[in-house]
Amino acid sequence: MSDTIPSAVPTTIPTAVVTGAGRGFGRAIAAALVARGTHVIGIARTGADLLAVREELGERFTPLTGDATDEALAAEVIRTHRPGLLVLNAGTVPPMAPVQEQTWESFGRAWEVDTRHVFTWTGAALREPLAPGSVVVSMSSGAALFGSPLSGGYASAKAAVRYIRSYAAGESERAGLGIRFVALLPNMTPVGGVGDAGVTGYAAQAGLDRETFLAGRGPIVTLELIGKAVTEVADDPDAAAEYRVEGTGLVPLA
Repeated sequence: MSDTIPSAVPTTIPTAVVTGAGRGFGRAIAAALVARGTHVIGIARTGADLLAVREELGERFTPLTGDATDEALAAEVIRTHRPGLLVLNAGTVPPMAPVQEQTWESFGRAWEVDTRHVFTWTGAALREPLAPGSVVVSMSSGAALFGSPLSGGYASAKAAVRYIRSYAAGESERAGLGIRFVALLPNMTPVGGVGDAGVTGYAAQAGLDRETFLAGRGPIVTLELIGKAVTEVADDPDAAAEYRVEGTGLVPLA
């Protein structure tokens, strides 16, 4: 169930859609986009979080309470607002436990939210389609490269996000759509809900307190850096297809 889709903003104002915009990475991305003059349609399940973002960011942020995995919602938002940028950031915090203590339901939770919503919006972007020059940024994770043994299927769900991006880029090129698809793979960081749970879990596994664990990981990815990473790849027509997001900035993947 979702709110009524808000009316389109004037065409002279660039529009972006950000999923999972109520907190963490999504809120930071929305703030970075609004700061540069973009109107953001922010989607999340929790209306109270979105209203808090609206109060912070003002009229250039339009809250839309809904389930980002809803195919009808994705199609209608794209059809109504014709965004030049989609940021697919929605996700769930996976239960932190070794594989033998997971259930199939807990193991697959990230597949049902993180991967499914990227699949949903990517398909909608290609079917409508978005205008040439539009950009779709999908938030994967460094866990897709290195694994995440305490978070069930999270690493594989984020690896699937990378594949979906690749498949979509191929379809865009084949059909001459001119849509760019980019994936960002942030390092684990305590400033996001998933990363915060991960820091707690892996610090405990290593027998360390959180501060000691984080001190050994080098520069921390900040919320401001996440927002900057999205705006940089969205603005650069020659951007790479995939980037690690480290505490020092963007690192393109081969």
